[in-house]
Formats: sequence, C-alpha cells, structure tokens
Amino acid sequence: MATSSAAQSATHLRHVIARTARWLRHAGAEEVTLLGPTLTAALATVERHGPLAPSELADRERIRRPSATRIVAKLEEHDLVTRTPDPADGRSCRVAITEPGRDHLQAIRSRKDAVLARRLAELSAEDRATLDRAADILERLVDRR
Repeated sequence: MATSSAAQSATHLRHVIARTARWLRHAGAEEVTLLGPTLTAALATVERHGPLAPSELADRERIRRPSATRIVAKLEEHDLVTRTPDPADGRSCRVAITEPGRDHLQAIRSRKDAVLARRLAELSAEDRATLDRAADILERLVDRR
C-alpha cells in the first residue's frame, strides 16, 4: 500500500511541478526575453558552470555539439556570452557569460519572482508556510545523491 501511495504522490507531484515550471517559463519571461526557453536555459547553464567549452554545454543541456555551437553563436550575437580561446586546447574555445547576459537572466528571474509573489500573496499565511515547507522538502529530495 505504501508503494502505491508513493507512486500516486509521485505522479501528482510530477504533474504539478511540470505545470508550474511551464507556467513560470511563459508568464515570467514573455516581456523580458526574445530568446525562448532553449537559449535562456543554455545561458543559465553558462552562468552556472562557465566558462565552459561548447561540448560541455552540449553535455549539460543534453543536446548535440552542432546545436550547442549554434546556440552559442546566437547568444554571442546578442552580446550575452563571449568566446575566448581555450588555453589548454587551441582548437576549442571557452564560453563565458557577459554582464548583459547576467542582467538579462536577472530580469527574467525578477519577473518570474514577481509573478509568483503576486499569486502567493493571494494565499493565506498558513498556505504560504506550507509551501515554504514543501519547497524545503523538495530541495532535500532533489539534492540527495
């Protein structure tokens, strides 16, 4: 019975998390980005893990190397990343985020936070406390190795 309950909880939680992520992606970024979710995700990966080689970006984003190269070129066109020669491998480059890239991600995040904060303000203090606790639990769940 416990397995069935855990399985039902997993299905419900997965569904709600996916819907929430989709909602935030669309509601939070529409007015501040023209990049779309793929380029925005790649930019965030460069911010979090860069400087990195395009092949590392491809691995982290689970895309093919040619796709990563095209994404880097598009981000570079918008002055959101820079490419510099890789000192360890002259045939490769390292991709790093620029200040405009950081500013762009911050604008997206601020917008998403504002959208979510407006919705959370509609809830009772008790419900917000429950969600805070749920966020802590989810963080522990996903941080487990």
